[in-house]
Amino acid sequence: MSHNSNLETKMGGAEMKHAQADFASTFAAFKDANDQRLAEIEKKSTADVLLEDKVARLNAALDVQTKTIENLSVSLSQPGIEPRQTSEAKSAWSSFIRTGDASALTSLEGKMTATDNEGGYIAPVETESRIDTVLTETSPMRQLATIRRIGHCGYKKPVTATGVSSGWTGEAAMPLGNSAPNLEIIDFPVGELYAMPAATQSLLDDSIADVDQWLAEEVRDVFSAQETAAFVNGDGVNKPKGFMSYAQVDNGSQSWGQIGSIATGVAGGFNPTNPVDDLLDLIYAPKSRYRAGASFVMNRRTVNEVRKFKDADGNYIWQPSVEAGKPSTLLGYALTEMEDMADMDTEEAAIAFGDFRRGYLIVDRQGVRVLRDPFSAKPYVLFYTTKRVGGGVQDFDAIKVLKGAA
Repeated sequence: MSHNSNLETKMGGAEMKHAQADFASTFAAFKDANDQRLAEIEKKSTADVLLEDKVARLNAALDVQTKTIENLSVSLSQPGIEPRQTSEAKSAWSSFIRTGDASALTSLEGKMTATDNEGGYIAPVETESRIDTVLTETSPMRQLATIRRIGHCGYKKPVTATGVSSGWTGEAAMPLGNSAPNLEIIDFPVGELYAMPAATQSLLDDSIADVDQWLAEEVRDVFSAQETAAFVNGDGVNKPKGFMSYAQVDNGSQSWGQIGSIATGVAGGFNPTNPVDDLLDLIYAPKSRYRAGASFVMNRRTVNEVRKFKDADGNYIWQPSVEAGKPSTLLGYALTEMEDMADMDTEEAAIAFGDFRRGYLIVDRQGVRVLRDPFSAKPYVLFYTTKRVGGGVQDFDAIKVLKGAA
């Protein structure tokens, strides 16, 4: 790594320490203010308006500082890349991106695939890997779910509605006897996700600039936002089916293909007397085998609510991450923010809990396509970049939801 890269890493590390110190200070102030608020509510059944406002402002500051730390974590995880000898395919791809000359690509038979009938060219493996890497670092759902790569249009998975058949058998006995498992087929069709970043000609003319890294970073946030929205609420039509889009039934009454739901008993909110009990009910809704790898999922506004809750011993149930890049925790379980989750006051499911790695499958079709367009937005060059992604629930027992409803 170069001297400049080392310097940038050190500066980034110092910035991270400063951000973490600011966060710790704000969190301490938040706890003090919220303690006063809770004491006033207990004593007078209401809290001072100015104190409520202070807690809200500190809560909002914690959100901003958390996002700052997350962004710094992503930056530090992507150190400067040293120049390396480029492969023939890599060199041909770079020439196409910079100048639009595709002659070298079309001559690489068997190495690069032209997709003239669909527009553009399939990016080399290195470029696709870069996009996948930065996407995983910023996509909350990709950090939780299982990801499977495929080479065709869709993916079908046979599962048993009652769980995988198992048991003990003798040496000469038939393992399944006369019964056969009740198999269901889950279909994970893929949809096409696109982004259209624009580059200046000066960037493309700069021989030092890493155009692959530029392309990956340009599509990262767009792809991540679109994907996450679909993984949460997608209807499965030309996009993944979100885990919140499946039928939700009172937990214990659901059948295969439905998500178990817990109600707080209060329309549009938590139980005001024992709100932590609502979360405990949700934790113990899945079977024990799903809890070891379980996480909470909710949006920022719901996080702001649960951050104020204390357990029976007076300890805050929300705790900040003690390590950069790691999520905060709620009652000891990892907490992931997804802005596409509903608010608690909508009476829809606002919190999900479970083992998402076992519960949700993301399907990536190999082959990122890039169409270079120097005409539509002169003097800029557009890169119409597409990626095919699918997804859906693969184990309906692994995920449970909580809604503020009577």
